[in-house]
Amino acid sequence: MSVSAVIGGVGSGGEISGATGVVRGRRTTPALVIPALLLVALFMLAPLALIVRYSFDLYDPVKLMLGVFSIDNYARAFADPFYQKVLGVTARIAGLSTVIVLLLAFPAAYCISRTRSEKRRSWLIILTVLPLLLGNAVRSAAWMVVMGTKGVANTVLIALGLTAQPIAILYTPTAVVIALVSVLLPFAIITMQSVLDAIPTNIEEAAMSLGQSPLRAVLSVVLPLSMPGLIAAAAICFALAMNAYATPVLIGGPSIQMMGPVVYEQIAKVQNWPFGSTLACMLMLTTVLLTIVSTRFLSRKYF
Repeated sequence: MSVSAVIGGVGSGGEISGATGVVRGRRTTPALVIPALLLVALFMLAPLALIVRYSFDLYDPVKLMLGVFSIDNYARAFADPFYQKVLGVTARIAGLSTVIVLLLAFPAAYCISRTRSEKRRSWLIILTVLPLLLGNAVRSAAWMVVMGTKGVANTVLIALGLTAQPIAILYTPTAVVIALVSVLLPFAIITMQSVLDAIPTNIEEAAMSLGQSPLRAVLSVVLPLSMPGLIAAAAICFALAMNAYATPVLIGGPSIQMMGPVVYEQIAKVQNWPFGSTLACMLMLTTVLLTIVSTRFLSRKYF
């Protein structure tokens, strides 16, 4: 047997072994996903299916729920002006918060993505993620201290002579938007930063070599290329804002009605599970529809 034949045989064996490894990898990859899929199906999809089923039941003061199939709850939810107003307020606050978050998050994500020092970049990412270690209730309580009548904000404004009397900041829509922006900002920055990392810096350098200013190069070249990350961040932030609970309750108070607290009130306080489930489905449906419409609008405009 010649040396070349031996080498060829080894090579063929290596190729066969490599091909076998690829086949095994292809068979192993779906198996790795199965535990996560089972977890999601058991703890998210199954309760979701129950909520949808409960929404067609009817409330009974004694039995709590009558196992029928009726659309009366949906007719009441969509026809009642109170719930229409609550849904409108929720969508407006969530939409405004999402827009402000995107405007603030893009420059921050761009700065992190273009930081060349790995140490400084790591610290910036840690500082961005750090607020997520605190719960929404804790952060909302901190905002109550800041925006209260005798809080930090009013103390500073009076000390600077900008106002003689404390301004009502807490329990207003503005306060809810400010608190929601602070909650959502880390999610948007991290989502956009991962997309900006994939955009080569030489594209901006090429744009500037053609006579564009650095700001113009970012807006005309980097921003359109980062639209997938921006759309993903917008969808995440809008869905989280629509379903927010702790922030509207603590910062908005009883004067600001949003859907999350209203759903909780119907299920936990009134014990009207069917109607609470209907409001939850109504909130979920509105969130999905608005997210799909806005995503398709941005996709058609930029792709």
